[in-house]
Amino acid sequence: MKKLYIVANWKSNKTILQAEEWFRTINNLPVTFNEEEKKVIVCAPFTLLSKVKELTVNCKLSIVVGAQDVSPFDEGAYTGEVSASQVKEFADYVIIGHSERRSNFGETEKIVELKILQAIKFNLVPIICVSSINQVNDKWKMMNGKFIVAYEPVFAIGSGTPDTPENAGLMAKKIKEILGDTDILYGGSVTSNNVANFLETPDINGVLVGGASLDAQEFYKIIQNS
Repeated sequence: MKKLYIVANWKSNKTILQAEEWFRTINNLPVTFNEEEKKVIVCAPFTLLSKVKELTVNCKLSIVVGAQDVSPFDEGAYTGEVSASQVKEFADYVIIGHSERRSNFGETEKIVELKILQAIKFNLVPIICVSSINQVNDKWKMMNGKFIVAYEPVFAIGSGTPDTPENAGLMAKKIKEILGDTDILYGGSVTSNNVANFLETPDINGVLVGGASLDAQEFYKIIQNS
C-alpha cells in the first residue's frame, strides 16, 4: 500500500486563538489511522509556526508542521524574509512555488530553484507546486535531497471546480516519468467528497488541501476518507 500525504495549507488565515480552537476540535474527534500509511502535515503562516509546533506536541493526532514559504537567501540582511534555518526550528516541510506566490508575488523559476536549494540545505522537505508539466525541472533530481511535487492546476485553486482524477493521475504519471520515483500530490478544490477519487489513482500519493483544511471537521473527514 502506498504511503499517503494529507497536507493542509492554511494560507493567510487564522489567529492564535483560531489555531487553538482548530486543534481542540481535532482532538475531540475520533481520528484513527496508521501513521506509517498516512502523514498529516499542517502548513501554517509564519506567525503561527511556533504555536502550531506547540499544539502538535499535545495533540492526539500525529501532525507534522510545515511552512508555506521560505526565503531564497541564507540568513542575513534580507529584511522581511524568513530563512530556512529559522523555519527549520519549527517545521519539517515547506511549500515552495505555490501558484499564488507565482501570480501575486512574481516568483520566477529561478527563485523557486533557490528556495528549494535553501530548504534542502537545512533539511526541510520542499513541497514543490507546479501547475503544468512545463514547470517540472529535472534538475531537482540532482539537488541531493528529498522533495515532493504538488500538481495544482490554476483553474482549480479556490474555485470549487477540481481537475478530474483521470487528468490529475495522467499529470502525476508524466511528472514521475521526468523525476523518477517521486511522491506526487494533487491540489485544487480537494474536499472530503472527492479526496478518495484522487487517491485511488495509482500515481497520486496525497493531497494538498486549501480552503477545506480551515474547517477542522472537514479536514478530519478528508483524513478519514483518504
